[in-house]
Amino acid sequence: MNRITNHPILDQEKPSREVTIFVDDKPILAREGEMIAAALIANGIFINRYTLHKHKPRGIYCAIGRCTDCIMTVDGVPNIRTCITEVREGMRITTQKGAGAWQEEGQE
Repeated sequence: MNRITNHPILDQEKPSREVTIFVDDKPILAREGEMIAAALIANGIFINRYTLHKHKPRGIYCAIGRCTDCIMTVDGVPNIRTCITEVREGMRITTQKGAGAWQEEGQE
């Protein structure tokens, strides 16, 4: 995992518990409480969604929750901004295609 551990403004990285989340059904390691987008980037995942009409890939852009480039489906709920949503143990995250679709529990 690639991470910034000593930032000149944000200081040293704080200790946190390592958890497993699932991205497109693949388990990856993340740090509890970090933003989903940060966990994805640390694991080499840069595409969060594909646009509705032209199916173009999108990833993190503003990183402050103002745009929608980083939206993904999280635990069955589409259009979640991953740059401002914290990681929790066992989350299921999927690359969103178009506007996304709500999923009921157990539905894939």
